[in-house]
Amino acid sequence: MPISSILSPSATELARHVAEGLHRAPKALSSMYFYDDAGSRLFQQIMDLPEYYPTRAEFAIFREHGPAIAAALSPAGGGDFALVELGAGDGAKTKLLLRELLAAGTPFTYAPVDISAGAMTGLVATLKEELPALNVAPVVEDYATALTQLRTWPGSKAVLFLGSNIGNFGPAERLDFLRQLAAPLAPADRLLIGFDLQKDPRRIRAAYDDAQGVTAAFNLNLLTRLNRELGADFNLAYWQHYTDYNPLNGAVRSFLVSNRAQQVHVAALDETFEFAAWEVIHTENSYKFTLPQIKALAADAGLRVVEYFTDAATDFADVVLAAR
Repeated sequence: MPISSILSPSATELARHVAEGLHRAPKALSSMYFYDDAGSRLFQQIMDLPEYYPTRAEFAIFREHGPAIAAALSPAGGGDFALVELGAGDGAKTKLLLRELLAAGTPFTYAPVDISAGAMTGLVATLKEELPALNVAPVVEDYATALTQLRTWPGSKAVLFLGSNIGNFGPAERLDFLRQLAAPLAPADRLLIGFDLQKDPRRIRAAYDDAQGVTAAFNLNLLTRLNRELGADFNLAYWQHYTDYNPLNGAVRSFLVSNRAQQVHVAALDETFEFAAWEVIHTENSYKFTLPQIKALAADAGLRVVEYFTDAATDFADVVLAAR
């Protein structure tokens, strides 16, 4: 989610998206809009939940394989490079990699990209305190803008897309996104992408429907955002969170479910939307992968797998990719 403009997607863009999404059948809204400041804080809580294994698994990878990952991302001939992270969040995992690069004396600039200005402000402050020698060039942008900027980025670069965010894209969108990532890469450039791997279906489902209800609050916060920014009148008591997992295609799907027949007015659109009892708004996908699927996906996107790193339980993989 990162060096020019410091703007989040505008209310106009959000309104356009909501108008389109709520006229679909079934209705749908993008998970991109989860991450206002409140949503980002809730997601930080999700990552600490006992059910939510992906963060712990990826932390384990960075702790165990940090030096090897740093070496795989650094230019082979040395020299300065940009470490660009899409969807930086609080940067907790990335700090392990940043420390490895600083300890090795590698000259680089860290460019964290995130859609949330609040999350970015917090990240920059902690980096200044914890890693004062680090060169930081923050970018508050959406993915599309960040990818456009990558095309004109000077010098060598390594692009990070961690935390299984790649799983939020459907198959066609995922391939298109990876092709966009591949397009600006020179032969020496690298990608590091986190992939959540297929495993016990019960563990996967529990990670997206925790016992404390934090994931539910995260999903419902999308409606709070629409109320605040677009003048909608969603009553959160009339909605509930639901998620399922299909082990046949590796897809976790999350929904907001209307628990009664109701009308919702969106002032910014001057429009009222009808919801039947138990009608859903599809809000998120989170796909899980196998290693052969990752290799095939990379090939279709014009990329090749250089190296991959997994945790001991093989729950998660961080995969180093390069242009073919």
